[in-house]
Amino acid sequence: MANYVARVELHSATRDDYERLHASMQRRGYYRAIRGSDGKAYQLPTGTYVVRDTNSSLDNALNAAQEAANEIGKQSWVFVADWSSATWLGLSIVG
Repeated sequence: MANYVARVELHSATRDDYERLHASMQRRGYYRAIRGSDGKAYQLPTGTYVVRDTNSSLDNALNAAQEAANEIGKQSWVFVADWSSATWLGLSIVG
């Protein structure tokens, strides 16, 4: 099982464009929150997503994120990386 983090930047995008992207990414199994070791969910920065414990390959994860970005109709940059642990500061608790 793999964990991926994706960063999608939409060029010349509005808030509504990002809301549509969030929904599109979620349909593909990506989420905007990450669970900490304290059991709480933390909001990731806009355009940043995680998918955990997936059988998908890194290439498939990239393709899914790119398809989500393409669905919005804006030029984009898409970055996907495999990860095993993460740490952060300043993220808001969402759950």
